[in-house]
Amino acid sequence: MNVFRVVSDVICPWCYIGKRRLEAALRQLPDTTEVSVSWHPFQLNPGMPPLGMDKKEYCVRKFGSWARCEELFAQMNEVGKAVGIEFRFDKQPIIPNTFDAHRVIWFAGQEGAQDQIVEALFNAYLCEGVNLSRRSELIQVCEEAGLERNRIERLLRSNEGAAEVLAEEREAKNLGTTAVPLFIIQDRVALSGAQPPEAILQAFAQTQKQYPELWPNI
Repeated sequence: MNVFRVVSDVICPWCYIGKRRLEAALRQLPDTTEVSVSWHPFQLNPGMPPLGMDKKEYCVRKFGSWARCEELFAQMNEVGKAVGIEFRFDKQPIIPNTFDAHRVIWFAGQEGAQDQIVEALFNAYLCEGVNLSRRSELIQVCEEAGLERNRIERLLRSNEGAAEVLAEEREAKNLGTTAVPLFIIQDRVALSGAQPPEAILQAFAQTQKQYPELWPNI
C-alpha cells in the first residue's frame, strides 16, 4: 500500500488546490497501484478566538492592506479555476477557528469517510461561505457529506479527538512544518506546497527508488 499523509488546514486555499493536484497525480498512476490518503491537522491560526475574527482585519494585519489582499484573492481565483475550484472569498467575512473541524476530520478517519469530509469542508468555507466556527454550520456540512448528525453533535459536545489533533499538530511542528499543504509519502519523502501533479509523481518515484524495501514486489 502506498501511503500519502497530507498535512493541511481547511481554510487554506492552497491546500484545496493541493488536494486537486494530488488527485490528478494519483489518476496517472497504474490502475493496479493501491494508494491510501490520510489527512492530518495544522491550524494556520492556533490562537484564533473560538468564534473566529473579521477577515478584513485579519488580512490587513497579515498582508498590510486590503488592496493587497484583494490582489491575492484575484490571483488565487485564477489558480483555483485551473483545477476546477470556484473560490468565493467574498462570501464569508469571518476567518474561522478550525480546531473543531480538525476534530471532525480525525473522527471521519475512524469512519472511513475522511476524504469526503475534507472535500466538503474545503468547499463549504472556500466556495460557499460557510462559517466553520459555528458548530451548527459545521454539523450541517458534515451531515450532508455523510456523517451521522447525532454522532457529530456528541463529538463536539465532548473533548473527543482533541488530544489526538493536538498530538498530530505537535508532530507536524516537530518535523519543522511551518506551512501547508505538506505531502508525506511512505513516511519517508516530504513535499511542501501545492505542487503540480508532475512534482508529486516525481516525489513518488523518488521514494520508490530511495526506499525499494517499501515496495518488495516492484
